[in-house]
This record gives sequence, C-alpha cells and structure tokens, in this order.
Amino acid sequence: MEENMNLTAERSLEIIRNSIERSQRAIAKNSGLPLMWWGICVMVFALIIEYLWKNHGGPAWNFLWFVMWVVGYIGNRVIDKKNETVPTTFVGKTIGHVWSTFGIFCGGIGLILGLIAGGVIPVKCIVPDTYINCLVYMNITSIISLCFGIASTIMGLVLQNRPIQVCGLVAGFGGFFAALYYPMHQMYVMAVVALIGLVIPGLIVHFQSKK
Repeated sequence: MEENMNLTAERSLEIIRNSIERSQRAIAKNSGLPLMWWGICVMVFALIIEYLWKNHGGPAWNFLWFVMWVVGYIGNRVIDKKNETVPTTFVGKTIGHVWSTFGIFCGGIGLILGLIAGGVIPVKCIVPDTYINCLVYMNITSIISLCFGIASTIMGLVLQNRPIQVCGLVAGFGGFFAALYYPMHQMYVMAVVALIGLVIPGLIVHFQSKK
C-alpha cells in the first residue's frame, strides 16, 4: 500500500512538472512576436521623440509615450488573436504580473516627473527642500532601463530561457549606465535597450519555436 502511495505521489509530481514545462514552452512560443512588436514600438517612438525634442519643441513631445502604449496595446491584441490559445496558468499569470508592475511603476514615475516639469505639481510636494537640487540630476531613462532589465530577466527565469535572461541583464545594466554616461542622448539609449531587451529575445524565441 505504501509503495503504491509513493508511486502515486511521484506520478502526480511528474504530471505537475510536465504541465509546467508545457506551459513554459507554449508561453515562450507565443511571446516571440509580442516581444518584437513592443521592442519595435519603443525603438520607433524613441527615435521620433528624439528628433521632435531636438528640432520641434523640446521635452513636451514625451507625451507621445502614452500614444505608444495605446498603439502597442492594440497591436498586441491583434497578435494575441493569431497566437495559439494557452490556458491560464501560474506561469502566465506571473509573467503578466511582472510586466504589469513594470508598467505601473515606470508609467507612474514618468507621469509624476512630467507633471512636475509642467508645473502642475509643485516640486515641494514630492521632494523635501533639502533634496530639490538632486531632482535635477534624476535620470528617468536610467531608472526605466534598470526596471526594464529586472522585468525581462525575471521573465527569462520564469520561462527558463537563457537568451531572455542574458538580454535582460545586458539591457538593464547597460541602459542604466549608458543613460548616465550619455545624458544628451536618452532616447537613443532607450532605443538600444529595447533592441537588446525585446527585439533580439523575440527573434531568438520566434526562430526557436520554428525548429
């Protein structure tokens, strides 16, 4: 009886493990095109904002990032309809929560700093007088790059996909320091971060799924 119970327990663990592995493979397969799509969106909008910022009006063009989220979401919905349907699993929910958290934090930081720059929110409501001068040196591209790298690396770990992990680390740390080193070329840095952290992993996953 005890031997049968052990076999049943082992069989149950094997079924759970196989289910998780199938879920990881299916989600990884479906993530290739969305990764490329969002990466291309970030790259294109970063270059457009860079051009408009320097030639037609300054940082006010950052509002186009919100347009990018709308365009990206619509395109992502179209891609999802064409992808293989994957049942809702813990793996899928975890990845969704990771990127949702990334979007909330980075979008919130960008919105707050934009309202401060526009004079809608007084600086004193956010930063004490002692640290107001430090706000001048805050580099939002470094912060977003680091958050992006963390989210991408966690996604790679959850999917057990080494290329996504490596690209997330390179994009996160590389973007963080590059944005500090090249403060006048923030949008170019963001475009490169999107290329390394989204487009390249998307291409790798897409071609892996075709084999």
